[in-house]
Amino acid sequence: MKRLGRIVTTLIVATAVVAPRLLPAQRADAPEVLFRLDDIGMNHSVNLALEQVAKTGMPFSATVLFACPWYQEAVEILKKNPQIAVGVHLALNSEWRDYRWGPVLGMGGVPSLVDSVGYFLPSTRAFLASKYDLREVERELSAQVERAMRSGLKISFVDAHMGMAWATPQLREVTERVAKKYGLGISTYFGESYFTLWGEPVAAKKSALLAHLAKAPRDTVNLIEVHVAERTPEMEAIFDMNASAQNAPDAGVVAHRNAELHTILSPELAELVRSGKIRLVTYQQLVSRAGLAGMKRPSSPPNQ
Repeated sequence: MKRLGRIVTTLIVATAVVAPRLLPAQRADAPEVLFRLDDIGMNHSVNLALEQVAKTGMPFSATVLFACPWYQEAVEILKKNPQIAVGVHLALNSEWRDYRWGPVLGMGGVPSLVDSVGYFLPSTRAFLASKYDLREVERELSAQVERAMRSGLKISFVDAHMGMAWATPQLREVTERVAKKYGLGISTYFGESYFTLWGEPVAAKKSALLAHLAKAPRDTVNLIEVHVAERTPEMEAIFDMNASAQNAPDAGVVAHRNAELHTILSPELAELVRSGKIRLVTYQQLVSRAGLAGMKRPSSPPNQ
């Protein structure tokens, strides 16, 4: 009997120790959520916001504009945060008034992709109306990926800034060739459902995200596109030449991106993660488990 008692006691203690670890099994059917923070490296204000999100320790994915001058600061932040999966935000546009960037290869390397002073064109409409050379597109996108890889970061995937790099079947084929050449995944090619905070009103971003997560499907990865920035004089000066709604008084680009930052840092989201009501995944994980052969071109990728 004493021996039986010791066995029972041991089982009770073991159960008490193991029980908390059973909670993840209870959460196994929680929706998988992939936060993709875009436009990283665009400027110092965006990088400061990236650093704030990184401090939470949450695993997420970040796409870096390697054509932008502040990408090097972003690289140093990302090197310190291996929980973040890094992608290349393939750029063929430069959309801000008074703050522009051009190709990695320069005006002389890809003359059909730039305006008269060497900057990318500001909109998808302007780019598609131009006489761009697909061979130059492929060289420039390859150069952006190669710059990313030379940075020392582990690059997992690519996506398209403003949707430009896959706006036509021919451009999409170029993007797919570039991704294949460098062994990278492509965002939205893993069957993800897509949701963006970009068009949500400033005051409604947090409630919109929480409402979306409350009904997020369990049979697919829920991709959430986010743009973050600290509120600084640098960001106050940003003006979107394509989206008038993003330039409204008290609802300009800085207000939108700062609201998205506070949404990602909100205690409500932190509690969803802590409690296991959502399971965070990254593109590095998707590429590892599905393999590049598991990618499938979506029927209609979102504009990003």
